[in-house]
Amino acid sequence: MAVRIGLAYNQKPDAPADPAGADLPSPSAAVTAARQLRSDLDQPDLYAEWDEPATIDAVAAALATLGEVIRLEATADFPERLHAARPDFVFNIAEGLYGPNREGHVPAICEFYDIPCHASDPLALGLCLHKGRAKEVLQYHGVPTAPFLVARSRDDARNVALPFPLFVKPCFEGSGKGVSVRSLCHNRAELVARTEELLRVYRQPVLIETWLPGPEFTVAILGNGDEARCLPLVALRFDVLPAGAPPIYGYEAKWLWDTVANPLDLFECPARVTDELRAAIEQAALAAYRAVECRDWCRIDVRCDAAGQPNVVELNPLPGILPDPRDNSCFPKAARAAGMSYDDLIRTVADIAWRRIAGRSLLAEVA
Repeated sequence: MAVRIGLAYNQKPDAPADPAGADLPSPSAAVTAARQLRSDLDQPDLYAEWDEPATIDAVAAALATLGEVIRLEATADFPERLHAARPDFVFNIAEGLYGPNREGHVPAICEFYDIPCHASDPLALGLCLHKGRAKEVLQYHGVPTAPFLVARSRDDARNVALPFPLFVKPCFEGSGKGVSVRSLCHNRAELVARTEELLRVYRQPVLIETWLPGPEFTVAILGNGDEARCLPLVALRFDVLPAGAPPIYGYEAKWLWDTVANPLDLFECPARVTDELRAAIEQAALAAYRAVECRDWCRIDVRCDAAGQPNVVELNPLPGILPDPRDNSCFPKAARAAGMSYDDLIRTVADIAWRRIAGRSLLAEVA
């Protein structure tokens, strides 16, 4: 009997003419409500973490080679539809929209209904999205990460004792949301102004951390336990950014400067680094993966300090997986460097999850 796979996702709405949120038709009541609630915010990146239809279609097509795929868009009626469908397991790429636990909403609902779910559990997802709490766990386990504090007010930024320059970003965001060329602060006035802006726009605490001036890498990890492994490293090439831009892979670099029409050669994969540095980066990434108890897959961002030592920046247990190579999605890029097609990647991750859940291989069942 074929395995029934529920695909949980959030689909991006059509981009409104006004990036702050125009009153346009949307594919779900949840999106309409989101625009109404956020229409007063200057937040053009509100849906940056959600997937385009092309990505959802590509994931569904890959999973369809393993079993029956049931599409479950994570809208307000998701719990009822999930309960009615009762798939054998859920392949989860839904990021959610509101709150510090939004990435854990789908797996938490699956857990409530005793339906197995691919990828990390609600605790790990919530922990990774709360960048301050994640860094506390990393510090406890001895995983290198930059010194930091969490600011909840303008005064917290005004009284910070860390040496400049400092880097600031929202605590509960991903996909470059809230990270821009203004995130690098060279003095207290810049820090206070940027922190105040982020507090107002994103309505959440702000992470302030020591700036890491060295090279940056992203590490795609597959597997569980002792079988967890790193795919070829992806290095970021900041020398291709516009003249005068700081070496930051933020909103501008992800969504504005690097386009299909005008692509930037932002990534090098496999990264050309020494064997010693590669080993240190992989060791730090795997240590973070295990400290937070991620499952099945995760993309981990690592940046070197002034001494060249790798520091874990953050964990992304729901990694971006855009199928078009021109989109520079790092996890598929690392998979291609390892000799895997996009379908191979999705099938492999589903197989890893099913072996964890059911103790047997999906790939073997359909071979």
